[in-house]
Amino acid sequence: MADLADQSPIQLLMREMGLNEANVARRQQIVDLKSDDLTRISTIKDLLVGHVDEHGDRFFDYLSTSEEGRTLTGNRSLLERARALKRAHLLAMVEGDYGVGYAAQRLELAVLYGKVGLDLPVFLAAFHHLLSGIGASILQQSAATPREGFEAFMSLEKVAFFDLGIIVDAMVFERQRVIHRQQDAIRELSTPVLQIRDRLLLLPIIGVIDTHRARLITESLLKAIRAARAKVVVMDITGVATIDSKVANHLIQTVTAARLMGAGVIVTGLSSDVAQSLVALGIDLTKLNTVGDLQGGMEEAELLLGYHVVQAASPPVPSPAATGA
Repeated sequence: MADLADQSPIQLLMREMGLNEANVARRQQIVDLKSDDLTRISTIKDLLVGHVDEHGDRFFDYLSTSEEGRTLTGNRSLLERARALKRAHLLAMVEGDYGVGYAAQRLELAVLYGKVGLDLPVFLAAFHHLLSGIGASILQQSAATPREGFEAFMSLEKVAFFDLGIIVDAMVFERQRVIHRQQDAIRELSTPVLQIRDRLLLLPIIGVIDTHRARLITESLLKAIRAARAKVVVMDITGVATIDSKVANHLIQTVTAARLMGAGVIVTGLSSDVAQSLVALGIDLTKLNTVGDLQGGMEEAELLLGYHVVQAASPPVPSPAATGA
Protein backbone atom coordinates (compact mmCIF):
# COMPACT_ATOMS: atom_id res chain seq x y z
CA MET A 1 0.00 0.00 0.00
CA ALA A 2 1.32 3.44 -0.93
CA ASP A 3 2.37 5.81 1.80
CA LEU A 4 -0.27 8.35 2.83
CA ALA A 5 2.05 11.18 1.74
CA ASP A 6 2.10 9.75 -1.81
CA GLN A 7 -1.68 9.47 -2.12
CA SER A 8 -3.86 12.09 -3.80
CA PRO A 9 -6.67 13.84 -1.88
CA ILE A 10 -9.20 11.63 -3.69
CA GLN A 11 -7.30 8.47 -2.74
CA LEU A 12 -7.15 9.63 0.88
CA LEU A 13 -10.87 10.35 0.85
CA MET A 14 -11.59 6.89 -0.59
CA ARG A 15 -9.45 5.37 2.14
CA GLU A 16 -11.26 7.29 4.89
CA MET A 17 -14.66 6.38 3.45
CA GLY A 18 -13.68 2.73 3.04
CA LEU A 19 -14.45 2.97 -0.68
CA ASN A 20 -12.50 -0.07 -1.92
CA GLU A 21 -13.22 -2.86 -4.40
CA ALA A 22 -15.36 -4.79 -1.95
CA ASN A 23 -17.36 -1.68 -1.03
CA VAL A 24 -17.89 -0.77 -4.68
CA ALA A 25 -19.04 -4.30 -5.46
CA ARG A 26 -21.46 -4.12 -2.54
CA ARG A 27 -22.87 -0.84 -3.83
CA GLN A 28 -23.43 -2.41 -7.26
CA GLN A 29 -25.22 -5.29 -5.59
CA ILE A 30 -27.46 -2.90 -3.65
CA VAL A 31 -28.70 -1.22 -6.85
CA ASP A 32 -29.00 -4.67 -8.51
CA LEU A 33 -26.58 -3.80 -11.31
CA LYS A 34 -26.02 -6.98 -13.38
CA SER A 35 -24.43 -8.04 -16.65
CA ASP A 36 -27.79 -7.80 -18.45
CA ASP A 37 -27.93 -4.13 -17.50
CA LEU A 38 -24.55 -3.53 -19.12
CA THR A 39 -25.85 -5.05 -22.35
CA ARG A 40 -28.93 -2.82 -22.35
CA ILE A 41 -26.87 0.27 -21.58
CA SER A 42 -24.61 -0.45 -24.54
CA THR A 43 -27.64 -0.09 -26.86
CA ILE A 44 -28.12 3.56 -25.88
CA LYS A 45 -24.45 4.50 -25.69
CA ASP A 46 -24.34 6.35 -29.01
CA LEU A 47 -27.53 8.21 -28.17
CA LEU A 48 -26.21 9.56 -24.86
CA VAL A 49 -22.74 10.33 -26.24
CA GLY A 50 -24.29 12.28 -29.12
CA HIS A 51 -26.23 14.52 -26.72
CA VAL A 52 -23.80 14.60 -23.79
CA ASP A 53 -23.32 18.37 -23.80
CA GLU A 54 -27.06 18.95 -24.08
CA HIS A 55 -27.69 16.78 -21.01
CA GLY A 56 -24.87 18.45 -19.07
CA ASP A 57 -26.31 21.90 -19.87
CA ARG A 58 -29.67 20.75 -18.54
CA PHE A 59 -28.06 19.93 -15.18
CA PHE A 60 -26.26 23.26 -14.79
CA ASP A 61 -29.12 25.32 -16.21
CA TYR A 62 -31.34 23.91 -13.49
CA LEU A 63 -28.77 24.79 -10.83
CA SER A 64 -28.63 28.38 -12.06
CA THR A 65 -32.36 28.81 -11.39
CA SER A 66 -31.89 28.64 -7.62
CA GLU A 67 -29.88 30.83 -5.28
CA GLU A 68 -28.29 27.75 -3.67
CA GLY A 69 -27.24 26.37 -7.05
CA ARG A 70 -25.65 29.65 -8.06
CA THR A 71 -22.94 29.06 -5.47
CA LEU A 72 -21.50 26.83 -8.21
CA THR A 73 -22.77 28.34 -11.45
CA GLY A 74 -21.72 31.82 -10.29
CA ASN A 75 -18.08 30.78 -9.96
CA ARG A 76 -16.68 30.71 -13.49
CA SER A 77 -13.51 28.70 -12.91
CA LEU A 78 -15.21 26.08 -10.76
CA LEU A 79 -18.15 25.91 -13.16
CA GLU A 80 -15.81 25.09 -16.04
CA ARG A 81 -14.20 22.38 -13.95
CA ALA A 82 -17.61 21.03 -12.94
CA ARG A 83 -18.79 20.96 -16.56
CA ALA A 84 -15.71 19.00 -17.62
CA LEU A 85 -16.19 16.51 -14.79
CA LYS A 86 -19.90 16.18 -15.51
CA ARG A 87 -19.20 15.54 -19.20
CA ALA A 88 -16.71 12.83 -18.27
CA HIS A 89 -19.27 11.46 -15.83
CA LEU A 90 -22.01 11.14 -18.44
CA LEU A 91 -19.66 9.52 -20.93
CA ALA A 92 -18.42 7.05 -18.31
CA MET A 93 -22.00 6.10 -17.39
CA VAL A 94 -22.38 4.18 -20.66
CA GLU A 95 -18.92 2.61 -20.81
CA GLY A 96 -19.86 -0.41 -18.70
CA ASP A 97 -16.95 -0.21 -16.25
CA TYR A 98 -18.13 0.82 -12.79
CA GLY A 99 -15.20 -0.19 -10.63
CA VAL A 100 -13.00 1.71 -8.19
CA GLY A 101 -11.69 4.08 -10.87
CA TYR A 102 -15.25 5.03 -11.80
CA ALA A 103 -16.06 5.63 -8.13
CA ALA A 104 -12.99 7.87 -7.77
CA GLN A 105 -14.30 10.07 -10.61
CA ARG A 106 -17.59 10.48 -8.77
CA LEU A 107 -15.68 11.60 -5.68
CA GLU A 108 -14.04 14.38 -7.67
CA LEU A 109 -17.48 15.78 -8.40
CA ALA A 110 -18.55 15.38 -4.78
CA VAL A 111 -15.47 17.22 -3.50
CA LEU A 112 -16.08 20.07 -5.94
CA TYR A 113 -19.73 20.33 -4.91
CA GLY A 114 -18.68 20.38 -1.27
CA LYS A 115 -16.05 23.04 -1.94
CA VAL A 116 -18.68 25.52 -3.10
CA GLY A 117 -21.17 24.44 -0.43
CA LEU A 118 -23.73 23.19 -2.94
CA ASP A 119 -26.96 22.45 -1.10
CA LEU A 120 -27.69 18.72 -1.17
CA PRO A 121 -31.45 18.95 -1.95
CA VAL A 122 -30.70 21.32 -4.83
CA PHE A 123 -28.08 18.92 -6.21
CA LEU A 124 -30.54 16.02 -6.01
CA ALA A 125 -33.19 18.05 -7.81
CA ALA A 126 -30.75 18.96 -10.57
CA PHE A 127 -29.72 15.32 -10.90
CA HIS A 128 -33.36 14.29 -11.17
CA HIS A 129 -33.84 16.94 -13.86
CA LEU A 130 -30.84 15.52 -15.72
CA LEU A 131 -32.15 11.96 -15.56
CA SER A 132 -35.61 13.06 -16.71
CA GLY A 133 -34.08 14.65 -19.78
CA ILE A 134 -32.02 11.55 -20.56
CA GLY A 135 -35.08 9.32 -20.12
CA ALA A 136 -37.21 11.48 -22.40
CA SER A 137 -34.49 11.43 -25.06
CA ILE A 138 -34.16 7.63 -24.90
CA LEU A 139 -37.91 7.03 -25.12
CA GLN A 140 -38.22 9.48 -28.02
CA GLN A 141 -35.52 7.68 -29.99
CA SER A 142 -37.04 4.30 -29.11
CA ALA A 143 -40.56 5.03 -30.30
CA ALA A 144 -40.55 1.90 -32.45
CA THR A 145 -39.38 -0.28 -29.57
CA PRO A 146 -40.59 1.50 -26.43
CA ARG A 147 -40.19 -1.52 -24.17
CA GLU A 148 -36.51 -1.92 -25.05
CA GLY A 149 -35.95 1.80 -24.60
CA PHE A 150 -37.62 1.78 -21.21
CA GLU A 151 -35.60 -1.22 -20.02
CA ALA A 152 -32.38 0.40 -21.21
CA PHE A 153 -33.22 3.56 -19.29
CA MET A 154 -34.03 1.56 -16.16
CA SER A 155 -30.62 -0.12 -16.41
CA LEU A 156 -28.96 3.27 -16.78
CA GLU A 157 -30.93 4.50 -13.79
CA LYS A 158 -29.29 1.79 -11.67
CA VAL A 159 -25.93 3.31 -12.55
CA ALA A 160 -27.33 6.74 -11.69
CA PHE A 161 -28.39 5.56 -8.23
CA PHE A 162 -25.00 3.90 -7.81
CA ASP A 163 -23.45 7.29 -8.58
CA LEU A 164 -25.81 9.13 -6.25
CA GLY A 165 -24.92 6.84 -3.38
CA ILE A 166 -21.23 7.63 -3.77
CA ILE A 167 -21.63 11.37 -4.34
CA VAL A 168 -24.11 11.93 -1.51
CA ASP A 169 -22.06 9.83 0.91
CA ALA A 170 -18.95 11.81 0.04
CA MET A 171 -20.70 15.19 0.40
CA VAL A 172 -22.12 14.20 3.79
CA PHE A 173 -18.77 12.75 4.87
CA GLU A 174 -16.95 15.98 3.95
CA ARG A 175 -19.50 18.11 5.80
CA GLN A 176 -19.26 15.91 8.87
CA ARG A 177 -15.49 16.21 8.76
CA VAL A 178 -15.75 20.01 8.64
CA ILE A 179 -18.20 19.93 11.56
CA HIS A 180 -15.82 17.75 13.58
CA ARG A 181 -12.96 20.16 12.89
CA GLN A 182 -15.10 23.09 14.00
CA GLN A 183 -16.13 21.22 17.13
CA ASP A 184 -12.49 20.46 17.92
CA ALA A 185 -11.63 24.13 17.48
CA ILE A 186 -14.52 25.16 19.74
CA ARG A 187 -13.43 22.67 22.38
CA GLU A 188 -9.90 24.06 22.31
CA LEU A 189 -11.28 27.58 22.70
CA SER A 190 -13.58 26.48 25.50
CA THR A 191 -10.74 24.93 27.52
CA PRO A 192 -7.73 27.22 27.01
CA VAL A 193 -4.66 26.59 29.14
CA LEU A 194 -2.71 29.84 29.46
CA GLN A 195 0.89 30.17 30.56
CA ILE A 196 1.03 33.17 32.90
CA ARG A 197 4.73 32.95 33.67
CA ASP A 198 7.45 30.33 33.85
CA ARG A 199 6.06 27.10 35.39
CA LEU A 200 2.64 28.73 36.08
CA LEU A 201 -0.52 27.88 34.13
CA LEU A 202 -4.03 29.29 34.29
CA LEU A 203 -7.06 27.22 33.28
CA PRO A 204 -10.24 29.35 33.20
CA ILE A 205 -13.39 27.24 32.87
CA ILE A 206 -16.64 28.87 31.78
CA GLY A 207 -20.05 27.36 31.11
CA VAL A 208 -21.59 23.96 31.59
CA ILE A 209 -19.25 21.05 32.29
CA ASP A 210 -20.41 17.60 31.29
CA THR A 211 -18.47 14.36 31.47
CA HIS A 212 -17.15 14.71 27.92
CA ARG A 213 -15.93 18.26 28.43
CA ALA A 214 -14.40 17.32 31.79
CA ARG A 215 -12.37 14.66 29.99
CA LEU A 216 -11.21 17.22 27.42
CA ILE A 217 -10.19 19.59 30.21
CA THR A 218 -8.07 16.86 31.76
CA GLU A 219 -6.40 16.02 28.45
CA SER A 220 -5.66 19.67 27.63
CA LEU A 221 -4.29 20.40 31.09
CA LEU A 222 -2.00 17.39 31.29
CA LYS A 223 -0.58 18.11 27.83
CA ALA A 224 0.05 21.73 28.82
CA ILE A 225 1.73 20.70 32.08
CA ARG A 226 4.13 18.50 30.17
CA ALA A 227 4.80 21.08 27.44
CA ALA A 228 5.36 23.99 29.87
CA ARG A 229 6.98 21.88 32.61
CA ALA A 230 4.53 23.56 34.94
CA LYS A 231 4.74 23.36 38.73
CA VAL A 232 1.52 25.16 39.64
CA VAL A 233 -1.86 25.37 37.90
CA VAL A 234 -4.62 27.79 38.84
CA MET A 235 -8.00 26.34 37.82
CA ASP A 236 -10.60 29.10 37.92
CA ILE A 237 -14.25 27.95 37.91
CA THR A 238 -15.87 31.33 38.58
CA GLY A 239 -17.91 30.94 35.39
CA VAL A 240 -19.24 27.48 36.29
CA ALA A 241 -22.77 27.59 37.67
CA THR A 242 -23.29 23.93 38.57
CA ILE A 243 -21.20 20.78 38.96
CA ASP A 244 -22.66 17.31 39.44
CA SER A 245 -21.01 14.45 41.28
CA LYS A 246 -19.53 12.84 38.15
CA VAL A 247 -17.91 16.07 37.01
CA ALA A 248 -16.67 16.88 40.52
CA ASN A 249 -15.04 13.47 40.83
CA HIS A 250 -13.50 13.91 37.39
CA LEU A 251 -12.03 17.27 38.38
CA ILE A 252 -10.60 15.68 41.53
CA GLN A 253 -9.05 13.00 39.36
CA THR A 254 -7.61 15.76 37.15
CA VAL A 255 -6.01 17.36 40.19
CA THR A 256 -4.58 14.00 41.22
CA ALA A 257 -3.22 13.34 37.73
CA ALA A 258 -1.63 16.80 37.68
CA ARG A 259 0.07 16.05 41.00
CA LEU A 260 1.47 12.83 39.58
CA MET A 261 3.02 14.95 36.84
CA GLY A 262 4.59 17.22 39.43
CA ALA A 263 2.14 20.14 39.32
CA GLY A 264 -0.02 21.39 42.17
CA VAL A 265 -3.50 22.67 41.37
CA ILE A 266 -5.21 25.62 43.06
CA VAL A 267 -8.97 25.82 42.47
CA THR A 268 -10.43 29.34 42.58
CA GLY A 269 -13.85 30.89 42.12
CA LEU A 270 -15.85 28.19 43.89
CA SER A 271 -19.29 29.78 44.25
CA SER A 272 -21.44 29.28 47.34
CA ASP A 273 -24.04 27.34 45.33
CA VAL A 274 -21.43 24.98 43.88
CA ALA A 275 -19.79 24.54 47.28
CA GLN A 276 -23.11 23.67 48.94
CA SER A 277 -23.95 21.25 46.14
CA LEU A 278 -20.63 19.48 46.49
CA VAL A 279 -21.06 19.19 50.26
CA ALA A 280 -24.60 17.89 49.83
CA LEU A 281 -23.34 15.31 47.36
CA GLY A 282 -20.75 14.13 49.84
CA ILE A 283 -17.79 14.95 47.58
CA ASP A 284 -14.43 14.71 49.38
CA LEU A 285 -12.94 18.19 48.98
CA THR A 286 -9.93 17.59 51.18
CA LYS A 287 -7.86 16.78 48.12
CA LEU A 288 -8.50 20.22 46.65
CA ASN A 289 -6.49 23.34 47.39
CA THR A 290 -9.13 26.04 47.11
CA VAL A 291 -8.89 29.83 47.23
CA GLY A 292 -11.80 32.24 47.16
CA ASP A 293 -11.04 34.20 44.00
CA LEU A 294 -8.68 34.28 41.04
CA GLN A 295 -6.52 37.08 42.42
CA GLY A 296 -5.96 35.19 45.66
CA GLY A 297 -5.20 32.02 43.73
CA MET A 298 -2.61 33.77 41.56
CA GLU A 299 -0.96 35.29 44.63
CA GLU A 300 -0.72 31.90 46.32
CA ALA A 301 0.61 30.30 43.13
CA GLU A 302 3.35 32.90 42.86
CA LEU A 303 4.31 32.34 46.50
CA LEU A 304 4.57 28.60 45.84
CA LEU A 305 6.90 29.35 42.94
CA GLY A 306 9.02 31.68 45.09
CA TYR A 307 7.87 34.95 43.57
CA HIS A 308 7.38 37.94 45.87
CA VAL A 309 5.43 40.89 44.59
CA VAL A 310 6.73 44.17 46.00
CA GLN A 311 4.80 47.35 45.46
CA ALA A 312 6.99 50.04 43.99
CA ALA A 313 7.35 53.24 45.97
CA SER A 314 5.14 56.03 44.69
CA PRO A 315 7.12 58.77 42.93
CA PRO A 316 7.34 62.02 44.92
CA VAL A 317 4.76 64.61 44.10
CA PRO A 318 6.40 67.77 42.74
CA SER A 319 5.92 70.84 44.89
CA PRO A 320 4.19 73.89 43.44
CA ALA A 321 7.49 75.80 43.59
CA ALA A 322 9.27 73.15 41.55
CA THR A 323 6.60 73.24 38.87
CA GLY A 324 6.55 77.01 38.77
CA ALA A 325 2.92 77.16 39.83
